[in-house]
Amino acid sequence: MYTRGIVTKICRQFGSAKGLTLVETLIAVAILGAIGVALLSGMYTGYRSLAISQEKTYAESLAKSQVEYIKSQPYISVLNYDPSDPEKRYQEIEIPAHLASAGYDVEIIVSDNAVTPAGRAGFELESITVEVKRYDVTKLTIEFYRVGLAL
Repeated sequence: MYTRGIVTKICRQFGSAKGLTLVETLIAVAILGAIGVALLSGMYTGYRSLAISQEKTYAESLAKSQVEYIKSQPYISVLNYDPSDPEKRYQEIEIPAHLASAGYDVEIIVSDNAVTPAGRAGFELESITVEVKRYDVTKLTIEFYRVGLAL
């Protein structure tokens, strides 16, 4: 073996020895330990980045689904919007069981201020914010606007 040849040459310089000395064994173990630590560190970093990526993907999917679901619902005027009344608010999507059990939640926030576009009397522009949270920590926020008849 090539490595054995190097060890043999080193051994010859320090005296004739047939086996490995304690120092050589300790150096070999230290090198293997350093390689092991580097390998495990790389594996942990890869696992952690995968978990973060998956969390972002789930949050983005839930937010986009909620935005599309709001767009499919009838327009609710800002003046009539009441988050505590199911008839006067936008309905939330049903979160899949595996995401709900992992702590994901969606919140809809409609701005109290409606803007009337210039030259468009009878219409209002409302700001809607969708927040995706996991264990009450906001992971993603999407804000969009919806135009409808002012009532």
